[in-house]
Amino acid sequence: MRAFVTGATGWIGSAVVDELISAGHQVVGLARSDRAGQALAAKGIGVLRGDLDDLASLRRGAAGADAVIHLANKHDWGNPAESDRSERAAVQTLGDALAGTDRPFVVAAPLSGLVEGRPVTETDVSPAIGPDSNRGGSENLALDYVSQGVRTVITRFAPSVHGHGDWGFVAFLTEAARKQGVSGYIGDGSAAWSAVHRDDAARLVRLGMERAPAGSRLHVAAEEAVTTKAIAETIGRSLGLPVDSVAPQDAEAHFGVVGRFFASTMTASSSETRRLLSWTPTGPSLLADIDAGAYTS
Repeated sequence: MRAFVTGATGWIGSAVVDELISAGHQVVGLARSDRAGQALAAKGIGVLRGDLDDLASLRRGAAGADAVIHLANKHDWGNPAESDRSERAAVQTLGDALAGTDRPFVVAAPLSGLVEGRPVTETDVSPAIGPDSNRGGSENLALDYVSQGVRTVITRFAPSVHGHGDWGFVAFLTEAARKQGVSGYIGDGSAAWSAVHRDDAARLVRLGMERAPAGSRLHVAAEEAVTTKAIAETIGRSLGLPVDSVAPQDAEAHFGVVGRFFASTMTASSSETRRLLSWTPTGPSLLADIDAGAYTS
């Protein structure tokens, strides 16, 4: 297939591009800067200049592709309304371009905020509907295109997609530990996250593009639940720092913006995903990656 990938130079997107190339697919990546374009060109793939607000480029990329993989997001935590608006507009533009083609449309989504008190399952429907909801309701919007002849596949990502070079949540936690001189967890540390190694995540995205039925919700989660206390203890061990509890009211001051997420349980089962696509994660665990120096070397 010829796949158009947004977020192609990101932490997850760059691994997805490599996975697609290894599997024999052609790739065109969206690049919002000369530097990003050069990085993509160095991999020998096509480059389409533009960003999430350049809807004409998104339409052009989707129109010329056999499949679309939408991984980009502004992640503007200082202005979430703008991130939500941009995400909804991008999904609508890409979906409109694919309508009636039966081509795959793989859309990244989060696991958080879907249910309370238990791990999320693939049958759980996102409560975010409409432009004023989380991420502009993009998951449900993308799934609406199934009835318009689009093979929409939702990929719900664990909060930690880990590995050497990760600049996501665990990197922020590690930097906070260095800055504060203590590796912290919030309250009793019983909040938990799902996790997946980056290579396993990339392989699942490819499998979803190739084989997942229209309307599938895939859970990109290898470990169902890793407690935040265990994460903090492993970061502390890797840095040679003490480990201690941080009061919930002090979380943002201690951790920065990641503090609002570290207090939350974000867990999911991936049993149906594994069965559907014969996906068996093989990468190291999150704690093994931290112990191996993924965030300290």
